[in-house]
Amino acid sequence: MGPNIVQEFFGSVSEGYKSNMGFIKDTPFYKDAIHEKHYSCGTYYLFDTFIVAEIKEDIVYTWDEHAKPIVEELTDLYDHNGENVVYISNRVHSYSVKPSDWIKFFRNNFRLRGYAIVSYTQKGLLTSLLEKLFMRNSFQNFDNLEDAIIWAKKLTHDIDITTEGDKSA
Repeated sequence: MGPNIVQEFFGSVSEGYKSNMGFIKDTPFYKDAIHEKHYSCGTYYLFDTFIVAEIKEDIVYTWDEHAKPIVEELTDLYDHNGENVVYISNRVHSYSVKPSDWIKFFRNNFRLRGYAIVSYTQKGLLTSLLEKLFMRNSFQNFDNLEDAIIWAKKLTHDIDITTEGDKSA
């Protein structure tokens, strides 16, 4: 049999893979955060059109215990169901996610404009591919936070242009 497809894929993706982790507080983007929310599972940095989450080490992140109360609070703060927000999971710590819990997120009528995972290891990249199976919206993997934020801004900028065009029509 031929070469392993997964190795082929990760061989090309991992070349030049950055090992330095980027906490949002260590970037120039941090000054643009409109709010910083601390929860028992991690910290969420709120921006106009995107959220950066940094979950604590060794957490087993589930819908019922973590995501549901946070999502409910953040949708109240953003005053909508999240359809115009990009969620960036900045995986600077090692923790576990229950990928199938994304089904509960969507079943509760929450939405996202996009979902990005910033992984700093190949194992993290593999895990993110599993999560992608449960996504219903734009999804992208990154190996650094800056590229994820640029992608999030582009996704939400495209919404603003479309909305403005609809108003003038």
